Amino acid sequence: MAAITSRADRVLLGDHVIGDWQGAGLLFPSITTGIIRTVKRGVIGRKLGTMPNADMQAIENNLRDILQLT
Repeated sequence: MAAITSRADRVLLGDHVIGDWQGAGLLFPSITTGIIRTVKRGVIGRKLGTMPNADMQAIENNLRDILQLT
């Protein structure tokens, strides 16, 4: 799972500014960080929305670059 934050005032390597944050079901402009975490399903309270395809593709590309998979 990649972290999402509304603290969009600084973008670091591996971060992605979510272009369609409202379409994703987010309340504020947000970024997906390059921070990857493992989370147990029981910790997830509810689904807020779905990441639009264009943003998801960009996030996946950033993670591939960071992990040097391309």
